[in-house]
Amino acid sequence: MSTKISHSGVIERVEKDKVQVRIVQTSACAACKVAGYCNASESKEKLIDVFCANSAAYEPGQHVVVNASGSVAARALLWGFGLPFIVLIAVLIVVLLLTSNEGLAALCALAALIPYYFVLWLMRDRMRQQLNFWIE
Repeated sequence: MSTKISHSGVIERVEKDKVQVRIVQTSACAACKVAGYCNASESKEKLIDVFCANSAAYEPGQHVVVNASGSVAARALLWGFGLPFIVLIAVLIVVLLLTSNEGLAALCALAALIPYYFVLWLMRDRMRQQLNFWIE
């Protein structure tokens, strides 16, 4: 995945080494001419933190384009959804085979996600270095 993902946005806040950009993320059908009639369109406002050394060059209200590489998006999807799904299914199967209790297996599988996401939270600074955005 060597493609580049780009979103235009407006700078909300500038700090010492961080620029916060508000983007509007839309689904593919949100741009459709009849999207207002079918209720399938979806758009969300998101705040993106862009860590950069030259944050003083930007000012609030400025229109910019925020970019991320396709590999960054794939890595984020893997950590946020792929690996937790594998943990969930693995714990579900193991507990189900050991106890034959479906309710307990489901609760244990869901409970196994708590330490997973806690570890992700502990590693947020290290992950921030690998999952970075830049302003064009």
